Amino acid sequence: MGNPSFPAGFIPLSGTPKDCSDCGKAERVGFDFDYAFQPIVDLDRRDVFAHEALVRGPGGEGAMTVLSQVTEQNRYRFDQACRVKAIKGAKRLGMQQRISINFLPNAIYKPELCIRTTLEAARTHGFPVDAIIFEVTEGERVEDGPWFAQILREYKRCGFMTAIDDFGAGYAGLTLLADFQPDLIKLDMALVRNIDASPARQTIVRSLVRMCHDLGVRVIAEGIETANERDFLHDAGIRLMQGYLFARPAFQALAVVEPSAWGPDVRA
Repeated sequence: MGNPSFPAGFIPLSGTPKDCSDCGKAERVGFDFDYAFQPIVDLDRRDVFAHEALVRGPGGEGAMTVLSQVTEQNRYRFDQACRVKAIKGAKRLGMQQRISINFLPNAIYKPELCIRTTLEAARTHGFPVDAIIFEVTEGERVEDGPWFAQILREYKRCGFMTAIDDFGAGYAGLTLLADFQPDLIKLDMALVRNIDASPARQTIVRSLVRMCHDLGVRVIAEGIETANERDFLHDAGIRLMQGYLFARPAFQALAVVEPSAWGPDVRA
């Protein structure tokens, strides 16, 4: 994991820091929220690859109690606040692994400038930039596909990892993958559910795994709830997984993976 300061050679594509004055208001969005953290595991290494930061109400209430308060007027400040609060919380909890932070692509105006909020939070809290994954839901409607790809390229250029969540659920998954190859994709939960008993899902997932391997993209299977799902997906070539089988999200804490969740020791 790298240095928590600004990446070497970081040069904004346009504008100056003053164009991003709202970044300074990152934690003033008009309502409070916090995070629960759920591990993404590496089945081969039998350890935690990353923790996904999942937004919650200040008392642990569900995500929708927070997201229902996001409007066009506060969307940008909320997106920035999420980054700052997630990184601050990860450092407070002593997180040694990567952190995966969801972001709202339609809240981004100038990625090369607004990324500064995240870079500054990483530097302030001593969290490595290359241990931060920016995760976006592929199903979220993005008005301008090429602009969306440019946002992701800028994040990657600055040293962050990038991930597309719910891959296979949206309207333009393969087109997006043709325009930009993220570090990670997360298979949509609908493809994972009961995959051990669904030949159609098995064929689709095996094909996606092969395609991603050829593109140099790592695959995460999320929503794993049973040992049979885990075992089929691992046999299909997926080693990164997330779901209730391993651990439920832990509010303001890092969840512990139960030893029984790993299954047979598959290490050489």
